[in-house]
Amino acid sequence: MSDTGPAWPPPEQPGPPETPRGDPSTWYYPPGSRPPTGTNGPGGVGGPPPPAPRRAPALNGRRTLWIAIFVGAVILLSRSHKITSDEIILFCVLVPSIILHEIAHGWVALACGDDTAKRAGRLTLNPLAHIDPIGTIILPVILVLSGFGWFGYAKPVPVNVGRLRSPRNQGVLVSLAGPATNVVLAALAAVVFHLSHGAANFDLWARILFYLGLVNIWLAAFNMLPIPPLDGSVLIERFLPAAWWPRYLHLRRYAFPLVLLVVVVGSYVSVGGESVFQRFSDGTINWWIHVLGGS
Repeated sequence: MSDTGPAWPPPEQPGPPETPRGDPSTWYYPPGSRPPTGTNGPGGVGGPPPPAPRRAPALNGRRTLWIAIFVGAVILLSRSHKITSDEIILFCVLVPSIILHEIAHGWVALACGDDTAKRAGRLTLNPLAHIDPIGTIILPVILVLSGFGWFGYAKPVPVNVGRLRSPRNQGVLVSLAGPATNVVLAALAAVVFHLSHGAANFDLWARILFYLGLVNIWLAAFNMLPIPPLDGSVLIERFLPAAWWPRYLHLRRYAFPLVLLVVVVGSYVSVGGESVFQRFSDGTINWWIHVLGGS
């Protein structure tokens, strides 16, 4: 999932000009200030200004708060729900899979001309940069405590489609990059599982590979649902008339309750005595076991 911004084309935000090192005449100084004495900027001579002294990094209060919330959620979950080793493995492969899904959106956007995600610090493997307080912590804990299983999401990567070289065409590539990354991870897990003879020796590493592939299949399939703002909706929006697209992108930002509605309905509506999601989950697990060579 990626955040395409309020509308397209978005207004350009004024900012300071670029400051190449080799051209001192273009160095930028805030209005009302003067370049330091001894610089080669306007009104000065000599070399570039000396670097500012490095400060010790301050403790980020917001990150500390999220860590405390996460630890509290784990303690609450462990007291009211017996955490199994499979659930621990599932969580450990789910987090990096979601992060790589989101980073893929940002990397493809960067390759297509939009550096919004890079400037926002979202092209990082640090999970704290991708945590959404509701989707990453509160919602998964509530669902697990209620017996509905696992569901959550990370903070969408910001993408400014107006900066893409071909917004409508490359916007499709940006959206599909996340699910494609999940498919690649699942394929790699299957290959390594076969090469390591995981079916014959289902040890800890084989279990990690099993759940790594399974989680990424789930992520790819769920994100390809044609419901905005999920990635699969791009296949529908690409065929919208160009005049409708800016309005659609604006409405897309407020469509996430549709996804939650699908989750709730899929958890309650039964097909053959099982909920839709449970039936999909069981079918996916059986198919994945077959792919890995199990019976």
